[in-house]
Amino acid sequence: MTLFDELKARGLVAQTNGEPEVAELINSGKATFYTGYDPTADSLTAGHAVMLAFMRRLQQAGNRPIIVLGGGTTMIGDPSGRTDMRKMLTPEQIAANGERFKSQIAKFIEFGDESSNSGGGTGKAIMVNNADWLGELSFFEYAREVAVHFSVNNMLRAEAYRSRFEIGLTLMELMYMTMQAYDFEQLFKRYGCTLQCGGDDQWSNILAGADLIRRKLRKDAHVLTIPLLLDSNGVKMGKTAGNAVWLDPAKTSPYEFYQYWRNVGDADVIKCLKVQTFVPLDEIAELANGNPNHAKERLAFELTKLVHSEEDAVKAQATARTVFGGGVSDDMPTVTLEAGEYSVAELLVASKLCESKGDARRNIEQGGVSVDGRIIKDVSETATVTAAGIILKRGKKRIARIRA
Repeated sequence: MTLFDELKARGLVAQTNGEPEVAELINSGKATFYTGYDPTADSLTAGHAVMLAFMRRLQQAGNRPIIVLGGGTTMIGDPSGRTDMRKMLTPEQIAANGERFKSQIAKFIEFGDESSNSGGGTGKAIMVNNADWLGELSFFEYAREVAVHFSVNNMLRAEAYRSRFEIGLTLMELMYMTMQAYDFEQLFKRYGCTLQCGGDDQWSNILAGADLIRRKLRKDAHVLTIPLLLDSNGVKMGKTAGNAVWLDPAKTSPYEFYQYWRNVGDADVIKCLKVQTFVPLDEIAELANGNPNHAKERLAFELTKLVHSEEDAVKAQATARTVFGGGVSDDMPTVTLEAGEYSVAELLVASKLCESKGDARRNIEQGGVSVDGRIIKDVSETATVTAAGIILKRGKKRIARIRA
């Protein structure tokens, strides 16, 4: 099975601008390809892990990744998938976020020496910042060298823009596609990059870069998108607005990360194993025919090992088995509060088992909350926090220890 055949078998190919050409390019192991990240937050999310694992597959076959940090495009903001304009960040915030991104990406792919940024023949990855070339682009140069090649009529047919018509779309946001296309042109000229990869929601932006290279340079460039990671209800996994699963252990602990994937739906676990992990396809087929809980444990373990470490994965798995076997572990999620009496609703919010007091009250009324194994039936009930701690549980799968 070739690399491209395996990518298709795992469900990792959504669209290309020429499947035979893209397959030949990556199967040769000689492609220089790129994917971009706008550092709009201080951490990547679990939703990014599919592309990170995808890059690792290509690099292991000899292909060379380029990570483009969107220091310039973040100043504009990608309207794709948004119902409002993105928050403006300062250059200092963008730079700090970018450093965090690189450390997280380095868990998946191998970076070369900074001096290798000239685009030599090794498969080591490099990270570049598109502010380096976008910042040098004058308005008149942009208008004559970039914007002239884009039809506004065609751009407005793109879903990223069409979905914003009713609430409004700024001229600044309309420029985003042209800037991303210019990135591809610059990478093509500077590093010999001939392939751009991204999520399928970026198809219009990604294709625009290949079209710009064809129009301006009379050269062929290629694009490949991968499907978004959606659950069986069509909802994005690991990247929920306001409730993201982060790759930064300070924002989502390895145990919480493990538990998120341990608790995926039966209908989703095999797909997640295929697209996010390196478990061989024949082993995944065996897991598909067995107990779904075994598949979920394997998924959670493999992803926690990739994003954090094998030690973290072993510890998270042991903690989960202990806690859900009725025991207590020192590594279970723990919240420290001042000693005293609190309403159970307050404790549910403090431990992040519920998003709000209203959410906490609903869970209590539905009989889904317990303190030290005792079901809480009244929203006014309280619990006393001491140094010994209490075990608070919401539903069958969410648990926390609270102590003074």
